[in-house]
Amino acid sequence: MSARRRTVLATTVFAACLALPMFAQAQSAYPNRAIKFVVPYSAGGLPDTVARIFAQRLQDRLGQSVVVDNKPGANGVVAASALASSPADGYTFLVTDGSMFSINPAIYKNLSYEYKRDFVPVSLAARAPLYLAVHPKTGVHTLQEFVALAKARPGVLNYGSSGIGSSHHLTMEAMKASLGIDVTHVPFKGSSQSVPALIGGQVDVAFSALPSLSGFVKGGKVKLLATNGAKRSAHEPDVPAIAEMVPGFDFAVVVGVLAANGTPQAAIDRIAAEMEAVAKMPDTIQVLANAGVESVGSKPAEYGKAILDENERLAKAIKAAGIKQQE
Repeated sequence: MSARRRTVLATTVFAACLALPMFAQAQSAYPNRAIKFVVPYSAGGLPDTVARIFAQRLQDRLGQSVVVDNKPGANGVVAASALASSPADGYTFLVTDGSMFSINPAIYKNLSYEYKRDFVPVSLAARAPLYLAVHPKTGVHTLQEFVALAKARPGVLNYGSSGIGSSHHLTMEAMKASLGIDVTHVPFKGSSQSVPALIGGQVDVAFSALPSLSGFVKGGKVKLLATNGAKRSAHEPDVPAIAEMVPGFDFAVVVGVLAANGTPQAAIDRIAAEMEAVAKMPDTIQVLANAGVESVGSKPAEYGKAILDENERLAKAIKAAGIKQQE
């Protein structure tokens, strides 16, 4: 072999060796395939809506598909199992509200999942406050008037909820305990039943999400008295927060993204950063606002604190409601 050919061959081999690390790095760049968002509820609910809005925008930023996979059933066990059975490699996440970790463990015995053992927080995606609405027949126009009437007529007024253990139920029970009022609980199977009961006058008040109430508010069939969020919502700035009467009161529904324990930190940090960026996009904010939802976005530590704080608040509400664990 001539000296020239040996030089060319050596140069080629050297260049190939230099390219190998770059090729390996390109192959391992995250993400390099589709990501899955597992939702523990049927399509159309709040977590599903939030998951789909973020997924659509995330895939544009990540350059990979983000698929929403609905896994309802067994109080979150089906979704938790789907996450647990997937490799903890940063390609499968759980998108849920906090009830899986705050309400379900307090109500149902022997759940197969546990927050601290099985999950790690990634990002708080959105917050959806509930609104306390009153029927005109009560004659009250403010939260203060409602509290005064409830104290004057203990046990006479009633309220509708989406069922025992729902956020609607626990918000009112926490409010009752904080303000020392007695209002009778009438549970329904979802807001699709409780809101019509309020409009029809079968119940005096009810908590519900803004989209379920806004049309009736405009028509004068109900009046909004307060929101259960930590502060007034930008969607209804004239409606006071219960926290203005009860400092620290915050029972807004939060939706976030979690990963399986053991997921690479680099993947968690990347998705958290992208969630924060998507949450700040004007069209994300607007689309969520149309559904009565506030866009948030957060770092993992912030979401982890939010989960623990929510668990603590709801534990007190569950105790106040006298809810016992079911077998």
